[in-house]
Amino acid sequence: MKRRNFARRPGCAVEATLDLIDGKWKGVILFHLQAGTQRFGELRRRMPGITQRMLTKQLRALEDDKLVIRKVYAEVPPRVEYSLSEIGESLRPVIETLRAWGEGHQERLSCAPASDTAKVPDRAA
Repeated sequence: MKRRNFARRPGCAVEATLDLIDGKWKGVILFHLQAGTQRFGELRRRMPGITQRMLTKQLRALEDDKLVIRKVYAEVPPRVEYSLSEIGESLRPVIETLRAWGEGHQERLSCAPASDTAKVPDRAA
């Protein structure tokens, strides 16, 4: 994946970082890989909303950006494992901060679980 040149622009470091973890799934993949090395199927089970094609595409982009290491074992059938690279590990505090912020603001986020105790406005008045 070709990267844009963010040099000499205000906020360029933030833009460059967000460019690496952009999109809906890259941050989620990095979050799950913090638990350790995982196979493709394990990652897919942890993210039921992602398609196989999208997971493959996002893993390839993360690998191209040197955030994820892909290891293929010479077996039949082939076994492929994914883990965080050293650079990917350096994003751990960023991903953890995003997770903590999301938990703190979960009630107003669209991914918040539906509340069983949601109040229905009283129209009798």
